[in-house]
This record gives sequence, C-alpha cells and structure tokens, in this order.
Amino acid sequence: MTPHCHNKLSSELEELVKLERPKMTEVVKWAAALGDRSENADYLYGKKRIREIDKRINFLSKRLENAEVIEPASVSSDNIKFGATVTIEEEGEEKVVSIVGIDESDVKSGLISWVSPLGKSLLGKNEGDIASFQTPNGEREIEVIKIEYIDINFE
Repeated sequence: MTPHCHNKLSSELEELVKLERPKMTEVVKWAAALGDRSENADYLYGKKRIREIDKRINFLSKRLENAEVIEPASVSSDNIKFGATVTIEEEGEEKVVSIVGIDESDVKSGLISWVSPLGKSLLGKNEGDIASFQTPNGEREIEVIKIEYIDINFE
C-alpha cells in the first residue's frame, strides 16, 4: 500500500481504539446499570456496535501488520509496477490511472487496484505494449502510452 493509505488506516485504527470503543463501552456500562438488559435498546445496540468496532480493529490491525508500504516516487523502473501512474489509450481516448492497493482504489479518481482486471493486465508492461483484459462486456485492449513513478494525488 502507499504511505497515504497506511496513514489513513492507522488513523482510523487509532480513532477506533482511543475514542469510539471507549465511548461505546461507557454507553453499555450506563445502559447496563439501568436494569433489565433484555429490552434495553441502548444496551443491545451498544453491545452490537462494540462487536462491529472490534471486528474492524482486528481487520485493520492485521492489514497494517502485513502491509508493505511503497512510496511510488521512489520506484525506478521502465515497466509497470505497483505505484506506477500510467497513461493509457483506448479507442483514441487517453486516460491516466495509478496502480494502488485494494484499500485505496477509486476508479472515478483513476486509482485502480493492482488486483483488478485492468491493474493485473498492466503490471509488467512497457511503454507501447498492448494490454488486454476481460470485462462484463467482453475483452478490451488498451495501449500503454507513458509510465511514471510520481507522488499520487489522492484528492
């Protein structure tokens, strides 16, 4: 993943651990003190929300623990690797896409996952190569026009 994604997921994890979970624990504690828990909506919702938070904390912890952080601007390669910003052409129309991790992909912004059909077809290609990939509407072909390793704009 890119440093941007790592920072974003780390911030989310920290917020869940330091703010969300303690706040929800207090709500559950307060609701439990009211008595009958079987019909106490605050208690039941709070317990459910704590389980959801714990699941997300577990997921983020594992994701960050196993992550390999790659700064795209520090990569030096003539072919397409993770972090590349690639200008592609399909049927006379040029488009710029960046190859990013699963957690940071946003097709509308031109950020495509390295495991998507397009991302997989681009990996390893050089300028001038043709990449083909399968879509629900059939096979598509694109030409690689330009490969750059620059800071990716996530806005």
